Amino acid sequence: MFYRHLKGHIEALLFANGNPVAADKLAKILAIDVENVAALVAELKQDMAGADRGLAIIDVAGGYQLCSKPELAPVVGGLVEVQEARMSLAAMETLSIVAFKQPVTKQEIEHIRGVNVDGVVNTLVERSLIKEVGRKEAIGRPILYGTTDDFLKAFGLNSLADLPDLADLIADDTNLPEEQTE
Repeated sequence: MFYRHLKGHIEALLFANGNPVAADKLAKILAIDVENVAALVAELKQDMAGADRGLAIIDVAGGYQLCSKPELAPVVGGLVEVQEARMSLAAMETLSIVAFKQPVTKQEIEHIRGVNVDGVVNTLVERSLIKEVGRKEAIGRPILYGTTDDFLKAFGLNSLADLPDLADLIADDTNLPEEQTE
């Protein structure tokens, strides 16, 4: 491939950014076609696949991200003690509703959950898991919420199309024993 000398450039850009970088942005920076970026990233992934390498490139949130290999988590975890931000059941339920029903208003979320969600929605916005995506054409023009790229990263999704089918999840729930569905 003519552009092989740019593999190091892509690796450096992904390392320096830390967050996912879209192929079109890499193409623009390197002044090459998106197809060539995809081919170079595929070669880099192959180069990094060996057991002697500690990093990998993953497809996430519509871009490429350089990260440590999952099997090295215990080693990397020894470097820093990371305190995980736990989410309450209410936050997970609300986030699930937004993910599957977006764009959605607070009132629509409250109708589904049956409780006030002001605090939970504010927390999810603060954590950059959801954001305002517009206004509904209705009385009062309520705010519409949708998920963010941080949501995709947090759950290891490349796009919302990677979410499981809601109908399948509902069907799985009906097969649970009675005490688990109540």
